[in-house]
Amino acid sequence: MTETTSAIVPAYLGCLDVPLTIHRRRWRSAFVTIYCSRAFQSFFQSVSVSDNKGFKLDQKTLTRLVKVKSLDQLQELGGVKGVASALKTDAAHGVCGDADDVAQRLEAFGSNTYKIAAAKRFLHFVWEACQDLTIFILIGCAALSLALGILEHGLRDGWSDGGSIFLAVILVISVSAISNYRQQREFDKLLKVGSNLQIEAVRNGERLQISIFEIVVGDVICLKIGDQVPADGLLLKGYSLEVDESSMTGESDHVEINQSQNPFLFSGTKVVNGHAQMLVTSVGMNTTWGEMMSQISSDTSEQTPLQARIRGLASSIGIVGLLVALSNLIVSKIYYFTGNTKDKRGNKEFNGSRTKVNHIIMAVIGMVGTAVTIVVAAIPEGLPVAMTITLCYAMKRMMADKAMVRKLSACEIMGSATTICTDKTGTLTMNQMKVAKFWIGEKPVEEVYSSISSRLLSLIQEGVAMNTTGSRHISGSGFEFSGSPTEKAILSWASLDLHMDMERLKNNSIIQDVEAFNSHKKRSGILIKRKIDNTMQVHWKGAAEVILAMCNSYHNASGHIKDMDDDAREKLEHIIQGMAASSLRCIAFAHKEVSAEEQVDPEHHKALLKDNGLTLLGLVGLKDPCRPGVKKAVEDCQHAGVNIKMITGDNIFTAKSIATECGILKSEQDTISEAVIEGEQFRNYTPEERMQKVDNIRVMARSSPFDKLLMVQCLKQKGHVVAVTGDGTNDAPALKEADIGLSMGMQGTEVAKDSSDIVIMDDDFASVATVLMWGRCVYNSIQKFIQFQLTVNVAALVINFVAAVSAGEVPLTAVQLLWVNLIMDTLGALALATDKPTKELMENPPVSRTEPLITNIMWRNLLPQATYQIAVVLTLRFRGNTIFGVDDKVQDTLIFNTFVLCQVFNEFNARKLEKKNVFKGLLTNKIFLGIIALIIILQLVMVELLNKYADTERLNWEQWGACLGIAAISWPLGWVVKCLPVPQKPIPIVSYLEVRIYKNSS
Repeated sequence: MTETTSAIVPAYLGCLDVPLTIHRRRWRSAFVTIYCSRAFQSFFQSVSVSDNKGFKLDQKTLTRLVKVKSLDQLQELGGVKGVASALKTDAAHGVCGDADDVAQRLEAFGSNTYKIAAAKRFLHFVWEACQDLTIFILIGCAALSLALGILEHGLRDGWSDGGSIFLAVILVISVSAISNYRQQREFDKLLKVGSNLQIEAVRNGERLQISIFEIVVGDVICLKIGDQVPADGLLLKGYSLEVDESSMTGESDHVEINQSQNPFLFSGTKVVNGHAQMLVTSVGMNTTWGEMMSQISSDTSEQTPLQARIRGLASSIGIVGLLVALSNLIVSKIYYFTGNTKDKRGNKEFNGSRTKVNHIIMAVIGMVGTAVTIVVAAIPEGLPVAMTITLCYAMKRMMADKAMVRKLSACEIMGSATTICTDKTGTLTMNQMKVAKFWIGEKPVEEVYSSISSRLLSLIQEGVAMNTTGSRHISGSGFEFSGSPTEKAILSWASLDLHMDMERLKNNSIIQDVEAFNSHKKRSGILIKRKIDNTMQVHWKGAAEVILAMCNSYHNASGHIKDMDDDAREKLEHIIQGMAASSLRCIAFAHKEVSAEEQVDPEHHKALLKDNGLTLLGLVGLKDPCRPGVKKAVEDCQHAGVNIKMITGDNIFTAKSIATECGILKSEQDTISEAVIEGEQFRNYTPEERMQKVDNIRVMARSSPFDKLLMVQCLKQKGHVVAVTGDGTNDAPALKEADIGLSMGMQGTEVAKDSSDIVIMDDDFASVATVLMWGRCVYNSIQKFIQFQLTVNVAALVINFVAAVSAGEVPLTAVQLLWVNLIMDTLGALALATDKPTKELMENPPVSRTEPLITNIMWRNLLPQATYQIAVVLTLRFRGNTIFGVDDKVQDTLIFNTFVLCQVFNEFNARKLEKKNVFKGLLTNKIFLGIIALIIILQLVMVELLNKYADTERLNWEQWGACLGIAAISWPLGWVVKCLPVPQKPIPIVSYLEVRIYKNSS
């Protein structure tokens, strides 16, 4: 390059045959400087292009172009088409899309992935677990026990009790931290699944569904209402496009995107109106959204209402344990200092001034040690851990059942749902549309369409081809269609039955204006200019009754246009109602040629989209069959005391027909005027009328998203726990307002998913019923574990208190009690959490939010079991030597072993709170059986091998058999107890304590 420059410049100057004056020398110097600088710039640009894999624009330029919304820079680059050309993109056909092309783009511009902020590490959850009040109490007890043990027995033998408590505390903290850490990892996995959106891209002239992570710079992406913009880019073409940029700017106003003023699109924003195609200019970390996402970490530390109540309950029980321990300490001191306690020889332990000081100190130390043991017995440190294990397990199993949990609280709240407001299309029905009926004027058209006039047929074909957001692709196997189910059904019908040449029709017309379909107006329109004669044509399509109201004439089968008088309008309305009563979605097509007088200035061309004085072209009825099993799912929900309400945009006849077919509307309810209403009617009620009639409504037709929101608000005001399904952008307010928002994973927009608590992955109402069962299962599992845990704590607390007061010693040491709590809290909780939802859960009414956490049924079950365990252990404590003929050490081991085995057998009882047959479904739950076997093996190791640690003696076979026999009595006792009637009203003192616990947890 240097040699070329040096050769050219002198040659050029040599041709100037004039004396080089001072001015000329200056001009020559300036010329050389400019020429050389441009040559160097050209050289470096060529190097840059070669370094950028042959693309004429680098990433920095593309990023700055969109970020600063520079229209001037865009014009310098040749507009959007110039940028597309620089990125080797065909605006109509997209990128090539083969492996080499994609790899080249990935290397030049990066992938559409984000650097996620580091997740919380394991040590963070360890620190969180240490903050629990019960852990503080246990650490205090461990430190005190260690100090007292060393003082009483010396370092060599005195460390064991305190050290064992410390070890148990470490294990409890570890289990809690591991559970929470695994829960975070599960959430991270779900977030990855949820963020893997499917996007429609144009590659090599074909519309394809690709993952959002597969998008590359240069891709042409199709956008429609409800989509999330997947990358930064420029508008190629679009109509009525508006986006919500509040996630980027915080401004709630919608921003209009157009080619002349604002063609810039940002990743992470939401399309709220219109449809378009965009050219991707930046992906991943090169977008503003990517920069924001890299600084945000997912917060999985959400505490559900039930978790808060559980922690409050655990803290309250711990405080009760402290009070009992303090009472025991006071009573023991009174007994000691009044001379009512005796040593092993039968002598008084305290004889006033004759008792040595060190004896008094050691006696007080022993009393404090006993109090510590009582506190350890009382604290249910495993309750919060059990709650986490249950929710984590349920969340994982719900994912397998096609339900992705986005908010943990939804798992438990769903169990209290009293009303489900569901959509129709895609949820109750299969969302597989097919044209079943076709009417022209007042006559149905059979499969043979030869009788239709060619002009009318051409108009229908033109309206279908131009006024659509769908597309058609010709492959080796025939036509392939993309778009919404409605669009695909109409395109398929027009292509296969009407022999529509879609590509030719699109090439013969120029689109002038578009009104995109939305759920409020229920129609879409387009204004086109025919190339052949420059005439302007308006085509409308939408809900039949909406389009019919815009028409004043109609075509008959012969193609003649007839005025639509009152009789004709009434007949057409009856035709629409008849199709709707047959569960058909009725769509109408209308047309008008805009005359020269009606044309206005192109800058105000929206006025050309006339919506009155139209001519009706025809009516089609789309059949969308109900999903298999939906009627059974609806009946199951109704049997469980949950009201199902269908809220749909279809007309009242279609809605009534589908609701009856699905079992939502019974034949006797059809006569009740309030059971089926339209959205406008509900909207126009006074607030008092709405509150009065909302419970009777089963179907709301022709409803808007605002009507759905209004119904949710009314139901919540009446005390209902409301679940709402939604898939559209406009459903977001209702999804947020509801107690549980359920979005659709397949047809749902990203706006709807972001506003929901649970995503139904297969869009099936049967999955909604499954979520309801899982919600009840979670609550039921927690109640089962609370009953099981409180039986252990009540029995241990009473046993140690009674023994300490009466004999001055406790039969169960702190280490043994922590061992019981540890294996029962973790393994026991997991065993009870692994029961799958059963149909029995759907036989009960929804769990009221005000219902006590510990119900009368639970008290009935746990108190007799706890009483039995107390009686057995105290009998062994005071008569065990005589009954079995063993020494004190073996007697204490028998007590410990029997107490543990009682909990093992009682875990079977806890599987069913109300049913007498606790073994039903047991063989199908292999996890439960495996955990029970593991607990027994661990207990065997504890008794037979870890004697020093557990302070036990080895037992023979007869003694093991006796322990098992005593523990097995828990089964018949549980059967008898469940025969006892239970009062419906909560026990007043229990209700009071529940309220206090709830307030403290809040």
